[in-house]
Amino acid sequence: MGAQTTPPAVFILLGPPGAGKGTQARMLEEKFGLVQLSTGDLLRAAVAAGTEAGKQAKAVMEAGGLVSDDIVLAILRDRMGDDDTKRGVILDGFPRTAGQAEALDHLLASTGQRVNSVISMEVEDAPMIARVAGRYTCANCGEGYHDTFKQPAKAGVCDKCGGTDFKRRADDNAETAGARLNAYHAQTAPLIAYYKDRGVLEEVDAMADITTVSKAMQARVAQVIG
Repeated sequence: MGAQTTPPAVFILLGPPGAGKGTQARMLEEKFGLVQLSTGDLLRAAVAAGTEAGKQAKAVMEAGGLVSDDIVLAILRDRMGDDDTKRGVILDGFPRTAGQAEALDHLLASTGQRVNSVISMEVEDAPMIARVAGRYTCANCGEGYHDTFKQPAKAGVCDKCGGTDFKRRADDNAETAGARLNAYHAQTAPLIAYYKDRGVLEEVDAMADITTVSKAMQARVAQVIG
Protein backbone atom coordinates (compact mmCIF):
# COMPACT_ATOMS: atom_id res chain seq x y z
CA MET A 1 0.00 0.00 0.00
CA GLY A 2 1.55 3.31 -1.12
CA ALA A 3 2.08 6.34 1.06
CA GLN A 4 -0.85 8.71 1.25
CA THR A 5 -0.36 12.10 -0.31
CA THR A 6 -1.93 15.27 1.06
CA PRO A 7 -4.46 16.69 -1.41
CA PRO A 8 -3.74 20.21 -2.67
CA ALA A 9 -4.89 22.90 -0.24
CA VAL A 10 -7.67 25.25 -1.28
CA PHE A 11 -7.73 28.87 -0.10
CA ILE A 12 -10.36 31.50 -0.90
CA LEU A 13 -9.75 35.26 -0.69
CA LEU A 14 -12.74 37.48 -0.01
CA GLY A 15 -12.54 41.25 -0.24
CA PRO A 16 -13.99 44.17 -2.19
CA PRO A 17 -12.24 45.81 -5.15
CA GLY A 18 -9.27 47.78 -3.85
CA ALA A 19 -8.75 45.63 -0.73
CA GLY A 20 -5.49 44.29 -2.15
CA LYS A 21 -6.49 40.72 -3.02
CA GLY A 22 -4.34 40.62 -6.15
CA THR A 23 -1.23 41.93 -4.40
CA GLN A 24 -1.59 39.56 -1.45
CA ALA A 25 -2.36 36.57 -3.68
CA ARG A 26 0.85 37.14 -5.66
CA MET A 27 2.87 37.29 -2.43
CA LEU A 28 1.28 34.06 -1.19
CA GLU A 29 1.99 32.40 -4.54
CA GLU A 30 5.67 33.29 -4.31
CA LYS A 31 6.14 32.31 -0.67
CA PHE A 32 4.21 29.04 -0.60
CA GLY A 33 4.23 27.81 -4.20
CA LEU A 34 0.48 28.24 -4.57
CA VAL A 35 -1.37 29.07 -7.80
CA GLN A 36 -3.91 31.88 -7.94
CA LEU A 37 -6.95 30.93 -10.01
CA SER A 38 -9.08 33.82 -11.25
CA THR A 39 -12.32 32.69 -12.85
CA GLY A 40 -12.03 35.36 -15.55
CA ASP A 41 -8.53 34.21 -16.52
CA LEU A 42 -9.62 30.56 -16.40
CA LEU A 43 -12.54 31.19 -18.74
CA ARG A 44 -10.37 33.02 -21.26
CA ALA A 45 -7.69 30.31 -21.13
CA ALA A 46 -10.24 27.49 -21.55
CA VAL A 47 -11.81 29.24 -24.54
CA ALA A 48 -8.39 29.83 -26.11
CA ALA A 49 -7.36 26.19 -25.50
CA GLY A 50 -10.60 24.88 -27.00
CA THR A 51 -11.38 22.51 -24.13
CA GLU A 52 -14.86 21.00 -24.00
CA ALA A 53 -15.91 23.34 -21.19
CA GLY A 54 -14.16 26.19 -23.00
CA LYS A 55 -16.24 25.55 -26.14
CA GLN A 56 -19.41 25.62 -24.06
CA ALA A 57 -18.34 28.88 -22.40
CA LYS A 58 -17.48 30.45 -25.77
CA ALA A 59 -20.89 29.61 -27.18
CA VAL A 60 -22.64 31.16 -24.19
CA MET A 61 -20.48 34.32 -24.23
CA GLU A 62 -20.89 34.79 -28.00
CA ALA A 63 -24.66 34.59 -27.51
CA GLY A 64 -24.38 37.34 -24.88
CA GLY A 65 -25.27 35.10 -21.96
CA LEU A 66 -23.73 34.50 -18.55
CA VAL A 67 -21.56 31.41 -18.22
CA SER A 68 -23.32 28.94 -15.89
CA ASP A 69 -21.91 27.74 -12.60
CA ASP A 70 -21.68 24.22 -14.04
CA ILE A 71 -19.37 25.37 -16.83
CA VAL A 72 -17.23 27.44 -14.44
CA LEU A 73 -16.91 24.46 -12.11
CA ALA A 74 -15.95 22.18 -15.00
CA ILE A 75 -13.22 24.61 -16.06
CA LEU A 76 -12.05 24.94 -12.46
CA ARG A 77 -11.96 21.14 -12.05
CA ASP A 78 -9.85 20.77 -15.22
CA ARG A 79 -7.40 23.47 -14.11
CA MET A 80 -7.02 22.09 -10.59
CA GLY A 81 -5.93 18.79 -12.06
CA ASP A 82 -2.79 20.36 -13.57
CA ASP A 83 0.59 19.50 -12.03
CA ASP A 84 1.41 23.06 -10.98
CA THR A 85 -1.49 23.11 -8.49
CA LYS A 86 -0.22 20.23 -6.35
CA ARG A 87 0.87 22.56 -3.55
CA GLY A 88 -2.46 24.32 -3.47
CA VAL A 89 -4.60 27.03 -5.06
CA ILE A 90 -6.00 30.44 -4.19
CA LEU A 91 -9.47 31.05 -5.60
CA ASP A 92 -10.22 34.64 -6.58
CA GLY A 93 -13.68 35.59 -7.82
CA PHE A 94 -15.36 32.27 -7.11
CA PRO A 95 -17.50 31.42 -5.26
CA ARG A 96 -19.58 34.58 -5.08
CA THR A 97 -22.77 33.11 -3.60
CA ALA A 98 -23.66 30.47 -1.01
CA GLY A 99 -25.06 28.30 -3.81
CA GLN A 100 -21.73 28.42 -5.64
CA ALA A 101 -19.94 27.62 -2.36
CA GLU A 102 -22.06 24.49 -1.92
CA ALA A 103 -21.36 23.42 -5.52
CA LEU A 104 -17.64 23.99 -4.97
CA ASP A 105 -17.74 21.83 -1.84
CA HIS A 106 -19.29 18.97 -3.85
CA LEU A 107 -16.67 19.33 -6.57
CA LEU A 108 -13.79 19.29 -4.08
CA ALA A 109 -15.25 16.31 -2.20
CA SER A 110 -15.16 14.29 -5.43
CA THR A 111 -11.36 14.69 -5.51
CA GLY A 112 -10.77 14.26 -1.78
CA GLN A 113 -10.27 17.99 -1.25
CA ARG A 114 -12.01 20.69 0.74
CA VAL A 115 -11.81 24.42 1.33
CA ASN A 116 -9.04 24.66 3.92
CA SER A 117 -9.21 28.36 4.72
CA VAL A 118 -11.22 31.40 3.68
CA ILE A 119 -9.48 34.71 4.36
CA SER A 120 -11.83 37.69 4.50
CA MET A 121 -9.99 40.98 3.93
CA GLU A 122 -11.99 43.34 6.14
CA VAL A 123 -12.22 47.01 5.16
CA GLU A 124 -13.82 50.23 6.38
CA ASP A 125 -16.02 51.70 3.69
CA ALA A 126 -15.11 55.42 3.82
CA PRO A 127 -11.29 54.92 3.85
CA MET A 128 -11.63 52.23 1.18
CA ILE A 129 -13.52 54.59 -1.11
CA ALA A 130 -10.78 57.18 -0.61
CA ARG A 131 -8.13 54.54 -1.36
CA VAL A 132 -9.77 53.42 -4.60
CA ALA A 133 -10.79 56.87 -5.81
CA GLY A 134 -7.22 58.22 -5.75
CA ARG A 135 -5.51 55.39 -7.65
CA TYR A 136 -3.57 55.84 -10.88
CA THR A 137 -0.81 53.94 -12.68
CA CYS A 138 2.18 54.54 -14.91
CA ALA A 139 0.99 54.03 -18.49
CA ASN A 140 4.35 52.52 -19.41
CA CYS A 141 5.17 49.97 -16.68
CA GLY A 142 1.98 49.74 -14.64
CA GLU A 143 3.49 50.91 -11.33
CA GLY A 144 0.71 52.00 -9.00
CA TYR A 145 0.36 55.41 -7.35
CA HIS A 146 -2.19 57.34 -5.29
CA ASP A 147 -3.07 61.02 -4.98
CA THR A 148 -2.70 60.91 -1.19
CA PHE A 149 -0.82 57.78 -0.12
CA LYS A 150 1.83 57.19 -2.79
CA GLN A 151 2.97 59.91 -5.14
CA PRO A 152 6.09 59.67 -7.33
CA ALA A 153 9.25 60.98 -5.66
CA LYS A 154 9.54 63.45 -8.55
CA ALA A 155 6.20 64.90 -9.61
CA GLY A 156 5.03 63.54 -12.94
CA VAL A 157 7.86 60.98 -13.27
CA CYS A 158 7.45 57.26 -12.54
CA ASP A 159 9.83 56.05 -9.82
CA LYS A 160 10.22 52.67 -11.50
CA CYS A 161 10.75 53.39 -15.21
CA GLY A 162 11.00 57.16 -15.55
CA GLY A 163 7.86 57.35 -17.66
CA THR A 164 5.83 60.54 -17.69
CA ASP A 165 2.45 59.24 -18.85
CA PHE A 166 -0.07 58.13 -16.22
CA LYS A 167 -3.59 56.78 -16.45
CA ARG A 168 -6.64 56.26 -14.25
CA ARG A 169 -9.33 53.64 -14.60
CA ALA A 170 -12.64 55.24 -15.51
CA ASP A 171 -14.35 53.45 -12.62
CA ASP A 172 -11.82 54.54 -9.98
CA ASN A 173 -14.01 57.29 -8.56
CA ALA A 174 -15.89 57.71 -5.28
CA GLU A 175 -19.36 57.05 -6.73
CA THR A 176 -18.41 53.81 -8.48
CA ALA A 177 -16.26 52.64 -5.57
CA GLY A 178 -19.18 53.16 -3.18
CA ALA A 179 -21.55 51.23 -5.43
CA ARG A 180 -19.07 48.35 -5.75
CA LEU A 181 -18.64 48.20 -1.98
CA ASN A 182 -22.40 48.08 -1.42
CA ALA A 183 -22.73 45.30 -3.98
CA TYR A 184 -19.84 43.40 -2.40
CA HIS A 185 -21.34 43.57 1.09
CA ALA A 186 -24.74 42.39 -0.15
CA GLN A 187 -23.25 39.57 -2.21
CA THR A 188 -20.61 38.37 0.22
CA ALA A 189 -22.45 38.47 3.55
CA PRO A 190 -24.04 35.03 2.93
CA LEU A 191 -20.62 33.61 1.98
CA ILE A 192 -19.04 34.88 5.19
CA ALA A 193 -21.82 33.23 7.21
CA TYR A 194 -21.49 30.03 5.17
CA TYR A 195 -17.77 29.63 5.82
CA LYS A 196 -17.96 30.87 9.40
CA ASP A 197 -20.43 28.06 10.11
CA ARG A 198 -17.89 25.59 8.71
CA GLY A 199 -15.10 26.91 10.91
CA VAL A 200 -12.75 27.90 8.09
CA LEU A 201 -13.22 31.69 8.01
CA GLU A 202 -10.34 33.94 9.05
CA GLU A 203 -10.63 37.74 9.14
CA VAL A 204 -7.70 40.04 8.37
CA ASP A 205 -7.65 43.83 8.77
CA ALA A 206 -7.00 44.89 5.19
CA MET A 207 -6.80 48.58 6.15
CA ALA A 208 -3.35 48.01 7.69
CA ASP A 209 -0.17 48.53 5.65
CA ILE A 210 0.75 45.92 3.03
CA THR A 211 3.48 44.30 5.14
CA THR A 212 1.23 43.88 8.19
CA VAL A 213 -1.57 42.43 6.07
CA SER A 214 0.89 40.11 4.34
CA LYS A 215 2.25 38.75 7.63
CA ALA A 216 -1.26 38.06 8.91
CA MET A 217 -2.28 36.27 5.72
CA GLN A 218 0.91 34.24 5.52
CA ALA A 219 0.40 33.11 9.11
CA ARG A 220 -3.07 31.79 8.17
CA VAL A 221 -1.72 29.90 5.16
CA ALA A 222 1.23 28.51 7.14
CA GLN A 223 -1.20 26.99 9.63
CA VAL A 224 -2.59 24.88 6.80
CA ILE A 225 0.44 23.92 4.70
CA GLY A 226 3.43 24.85 6.86
